[in-house]
Amino acid sequence: MSVAGKTAVITGSNSGIGLGVAQELAKAGANVVLNSYTDTPEDHALAAEIAKTHGVDAKYVSADMSKGEDCRRLISDAGRCDILVNNAGIQFVAPVQDFPAAKWDAIIAINLSSAYHTTAAAITGMRENGWGRIVNIASAHGLTASPYKSAYVAAKHGIVGLTKTIGLETAQEPITCNAVCPGYVLTPLVESQIPETMKEYDMSRDEVIKNVMLERQPSKEFATTEQLGGTVAFLCSDAAAQITGTTISVDGGWTAL
Repeated sequence: MSVAGKTAVITGSNSGIGLGVAQELAKAGANVVLNSYTDTPEDHALAAEIAKTHGVDAKYVSADMSKGEDCRRLISDAGRCDILVNNAGIQFVAPVQDFPAAKWDAIIAINLSSAYHTTAAAITGMRENGWGRIVNIASAHGLTASPYKSAYVAAKHGIVGLTKTIGLETAQEPITCNAVCPGYVLTPLVESQIPETMKEYDMSRDEVIKNVMLERQPSKEFATTEQLGGTVAFLCSDAAAQITGTTISVDGGWTAL
């Protein structure tokens, strides 16, 4: 069974990794539901462009992933959810004693609790339809840690734990749940940070990428959104039917250290 004709809901998908995942799934024939907290003409035009390019149905649904009721409404408004990709996330960096409580709460809500709400809302329909794929976009920080990222690391470790639990709960059904753990990915957000980092360290672009941004990534190359999308598409394929409750790292060797 291919993903053609299936409906994929991807949270946080109007840019970056989420958009890359949506494009790869649409390329494979899946209908896609894009999401973010905004609701602009550009958001809806993006869905229309994907539909036209790949000959699939695509729509955009605005929902705030910091709010449980919005997470569940997203699944309802999607109409159908065969594939759920929990990708929405935010970041903040500070020592734990200085970490703002509001930032902690927001990161846990968007990066972790949203995946609980969407999964809880989607899984009944997957069971009724006799098939489902849940892919959680975690991080290398779901398997290891860095200083000053307490909320993000806690949330991503939580995503890995949630993935294992859902994998076990659905192990005897045609539903799988896995986590993808990227290292640094070249997204528009990361790209925009490079010029300022060059100034800060008085380094060339290549030096900044290899010695600063990719210090912990042994390959010294960014992963791409296309590679992340391809990994998700693989996890939705028949070849991955017995892969569940586990993690796949796309991190250039980061977690091998």
